[in-house]
Amino acid sequence: MTIFLWGVATAGHQIEGDNTAADTWFAENVEPTVFRERSGTACDGYARWREDVDMVAAMGLNAYRFSVEWARVEPREGEFDAAALGHYAAVADRCRERGLAPIVTFNHMTSPHWFAARGAWLDPAAPGLFARYCDRVMAAFGDRIAAGVTLNEPNLPRLLSWTAIPDSVRDLERATLAAAGAAAGVPRYRLANVMLPEEFDAMADGMAAGHRAARAAVKARRPDLPLGFSLAMVDDQVRGRDDPSVRDRKRAEVYGRWLELAREDDFLGVQNYERQYYDGKARIVPSEVDPRSLGECVRYAHARAGVPILVSEHGINTEDDAKRAAFIEQSLPGLKAAMADGVPVLGYIHWTLMDNFEWMYGYGPKLGLHTVDRETFARRPKPSAAAYAALVRAERAG
Repeated sequence: MTIFLWGVATAGHQIEGDNTAADTWFAENVEPTVFRERSGTACDGYARWREDVDMVAAMGLNAYRFSVEWARVEPREGEFDAAALGHYAAVADRCRERGLAPIVTFNHMTSPHWFAARGAWLDPAAPGLFARYCDRVMAAFGDRIAAGVTLNEPNLPRLLSWTAIPDSVRDLERATLAAAGAAAGVPRYRLANVMLPEEFDAMADGMAAGHRAARAAVKARRPDLPLGFSLAMVDDQVRGRDDPSVRDRKRAEVYGRWLELAREDDFLGVQNYERQYYDGKARIVPSEVDPRSLGECVRYAHARAGVPILVSEHGINTEDDAKRAAFIEQSLPGLKAAMADGVPVLGYIHWTLMDNFEWMYGYGPKLGLHTVDRETFARRPKPSAAAYAALVRAERAG
């Protein structure tokens, strides 16, 4: 990657629809379930992928981050779907045709149903199974990928444990996994985005081993491919001159092992949405959407990991699209200041191309640069899409 990447991101399960062989699909359809809505046809993205790639190109961007759905590629253990691999290869090819660098996420939260039924990342065989899948993806179209992200936000459940999630939601998460296990006829059905607190460490161990195994498989096929994983990061700040011990404990617990792991990689994906403040006892205010958070997160991540940074997600959940446009514009100076101070930043990838299925929150959150009609699936650009495009034009011209 020799040029700065200006892009936008999507994730397969969140836009494609009818991802029926996936663990999340299965968990959405048990009772009780923590998912407020079922993903269903989502944004019909598996059929409308050409339109979506063209939407990215129409904004004047030069990168598109999308995910390959493991559940489509390997719907049954050991059985690989050539048509699904061909589909994702075609997406990468279309990106190339439209002047977009394809940034491929190998696992964006969701995994096959059979993988979850084995206990997911708690299964000792999980890293090898994931590496085998990544090898098949690389064999199919690895030569067309510009950069790879093995895992998306493997630390997210741990990060969310530091937020004020009601006990009722935690209980419902536990009930969801129990219901999924009963429906699948297995003692331990596990997902990467619905996790039990007592299993945080064991799941993280499996995912870290999975990343290393995937990296070896990818690099065996293409040693020169820039590869990393993405990390969910809040800009953690200490209020005034308060004791930093709580903030530092949170950083060690939520990011520590992953920032060390990233030191082995070509880059680290930073995914930042908000800022939080701490005193010597606790988090003292609710999370804040603050445009200064992006630059500060990038600085901290690079200082700890020591590798180049790719802003692989950054965005804002709001119905007020003018706030989205302003948020992007106000966030970029902090990123540029970090770069001017020597932090190597490979690119800025905005989340997300269109309003989509936001996991347990269903279709309520609005983070897209485009709207999607829930009945016709017609995409329409919001003013923020043009605003982002104008900012990128100015940056590339200057």
